[in-house]
Amino acid sequence: MSIGIARYGLALALALGSQALLQPAMAQSAAVIQVAGCEAGTKIDGTTAEQTKKKIEAAGYTQVKDLEKGCDNVWHGTAVNKDGVGGNVMVTPQGEVMPEGN
Repeated sequence: MSIGIARYGLALALALGSQALLQPAMAQSAAVIQVAGCEAGTKIDGTTAEQTKKKIEAAGYTQVKDLEKGCDNVWHGTAVNKDGVGGNVMVTPQGEVMPEGN
């Protein structure tokens, strides 16, 4: 019977020990959901690069690439306009497509 108790105690110790080890990792991963470079509490919308690319193309641009979303939810990238001129382009959170800097 003492062997059974010893096994139970070992199993209990392993279970409690692994739970204690996992809790800090779980707490840490929940805190890292923040986007790198953004302030804590910044709301990042759910728009995707693919959605944004389609929106830019619908505005008459081609060769859309290098899309990145800023902490302000503005997408930035490069594209070629209808006149064949390449440059930086941005899409606001409201969906407005415009050359970067205007």
